[in-house]
Parts: sequence; structure tokens; C-alpha cells
Amino acid sequence: MVKIVNAPEGVEGQGFFATSLDKVIGLARANSLWPLPFATSCCGIEFMATMGSTYDLARFGSERMSFSPRQADLLIVAGTISKKLGPVLKQVYDQMAEPKWVISVGACASSGGIFDTYSVLQGIDNIIPVDVYVPGCPPRPEQIIEGIIKIQELAKNESLRRRNSDEYKKMLESYNIETI
Repeated sequence: MVKIVNAPEGVEGQGFFATSLDKVIGLARANSLWPLPFATSCCGIEFMATMGSTYDLARFGSERMSFSPRQADLLIVAGTISKKLGPVLKQVYDQMAEPKWVISVGACASSGGIFDTYSVLQGIDNIIPVDVYVPGCPPRPEQIIEGIIKIQELAKNESLRRRNSDEYKKMLESYNIETI
């Protein structure tokens, strides 16, 4: 079934369409996300299924997996994160360039899951800010795709100046992340 949608706000005519720079940049960001998978356990397997031909995450503009934080703008944390691995995750997040987004996939990354122990981090939001939580143990590939769509909506509608706002800088400071 094909769904016909209305054209976005702008000035249009024969052979042209004009809109604001914010909207064009947001559209480009939303449809060209470069994810960095940080997968540690069963949620990582579900994420691999999401990348496979059955679910095909590439159709959402996220085909190019980046295994270098300096070339990624979407951090996908899937699985159990131990407290020993926490500083590594924070370092990976710090190395990513702005703008960057984070998805917490599964119960373990979001809240520690069933592992309420001294060695497991009880949610990655204790060390880095999270934009979208994908619930489940492990979540289905459809849920991970929905999380990617939510990130696309954030990227599309985010103001170009939000990352320079005092509120954003205070949020980063609360995580002990230095702003440049």
C-alpha cells in the first residue's frame, strides 16, 4: 500500500522547491545516519537480524555501519554493560562528533535488566545521555527499527542551535562531559 503525503511547507513551482536551511539539513541528517553498534550480548544478535535482508535497516538510510566513533553519529548500545566496560562506552561516546544520538537497546542497556548485581551498570544513562530507549529482552527487530525512526524524527526536527544552548551544555556537564 502506497501512502501519499503532502509536500512539506515551502515555496514550490515548476521545477523548484524552496524551504528553510534548517529543514534541509534536518532531512539530510535524518536520512543519512551512520550507526556505531556497541553490542555485547543477545540484544546484539537481534540488532544483527535488523541489519539482515529480512528487516533491512538500510532502507532507513542507516546502511553504512561505522566502527569508528569519529565517523559515527548514532551510538546503538545493545546488551549488558558491565561497570568495567562503562568507561570504554563513555570514551566511545566522547570521541563521536556532534551532532550525535544514542539508542539504548534492550532491558540490560536501559536498566540493568535481570542483572541487579554489583558488576552490571544499571542503565547506560548513568554515564551517557540517551535519546531513545528500546524496551524488551531482547527486543524484536521491528522495535529496533522503530527506535531508529524515532531518532530520525529527532534529527529531522532538531534546531541547528540546540547543541549550543545552555540547557544542552548543562546536561552534558551533569554527565561530566566537557563541551568545546
